[in-house]
Amino acid sequence: MTSIRFVLALGVVLFHYQVNMITPEAVPIALIERARLGVDIFFILSGFVLAHVYGPQIQEGRYSHRRFIVARFARIYPTHLAMLVLMGLVAIIAVMLRQPFAAAGHSLTDWFADLFLVQAWLPISPTEWNGPAWSLSAEWAAYLTFPLFAYVGLRRGRNPWLTVLLAALVFAVMDLIYRRISGEVVTHADSTFGVLRIPGQFLYGIGLQQLSLRLHPRPAMAVAAAIISASALLASMHWQLDERITVALAGPFVLSLAMVSRSGADGVLAHPAALLAGEASYALYLAHMPVLVIWKNAIAVLTGSDSSYRLSVVEVAVLLPITLAAAVALYTLWENPARAWIRGRLSSPSNSLGTS
Repeated sequence: MTSIRFVLALGVVLFHYQVNMITPEAVPIALIERARLGVDIFFILSGFVLAHVYGPQIQEGRYSHRRFIVARFARIYPTHLAMLVLMGLVAIIAVMLRQPFAAAGHSLTDWFADLFLVQAWLPISPTEWNGPAWSLSAEWAAYLTFPLFAYVGLRRGRNPWLTVLLAALVFAVMDLIYRRISGEVVTHADSTFGVLRIPGQFLYGIGLQQLSLRLHPRPAMAVAAAIISASALLASMHWQLDERITVALAGPFVLSLAMVSRSGADGVLAHPAALLAGEASYALYLAHMPVLVIWKNAIAVLTGSDSSYRLSVVEVAVLLPITLAAAVALYTLWENPARAWIRGRLSSPSNSLGTS
């Protein structure tokens, strides 16, 4: 399941490229436009993986919330901090070069909201320091309240179908609240009240993981289920069905991938290169917008144009490999060592944690 994270992150990257390529009145490619829902699949996947890693600890009474928080902090914060500092430096350089930028989305207040990962909890204007970081704020809220999710979905004897049903109810309530606030469905929540977007999906993932423990399909059946669920998911994106339907269809997709992995039929998905891409997907997700901002502003300075210009296909063809290389370097040289350093300093040596 690790390698699929790269596909989801790449979809978000292509979505942001498309936004910067076409004019507001142009019709986007539907599949790429809906690739932004990869964030919701990430939320489902996160609940699934954490239930897999920590479920046994919770049911056996070995779970430590302190160790859990240390592990999650070490996982998400180093790369987030690096990108936030980078964007702060970019803003300072832009001011020095008298390069115009959206000051309203780059306030010092917003920077500190990003720093403490609370930007998606607050009724503030969308922060633009690093747009994708809103989802980290939502994830952080789920981590802090993980014992509540565990109580609902990971208690011994809990019926996983009941957890899935509760997840649907929570999602519906979050959707109702956000529609009352903004007039849009909850899958449009991001920097403003983006925290409403995660509870239902996160609990959905937990329920699906517990359900997976009851399933033991043969490899051929697991692969067939993955193909069918992936096709249904892609079709819903291509035909632009209600986004809430797409989120619902993401569940069977995640579940089928877990079955494929468990049955040993993951093949190319388990190739070392695919696993490295999956491990570097978080760095790709967080770094692609800073790289894009730096690129567009550098071109604007060199050509004397405005940085709001539309990207060309040639630029994207050059920018994407640069971004991929930057993500691998960021993961290898900073994210992984920093994660190990934090865990080594803040975790007890006698307590071994999952690496999810």
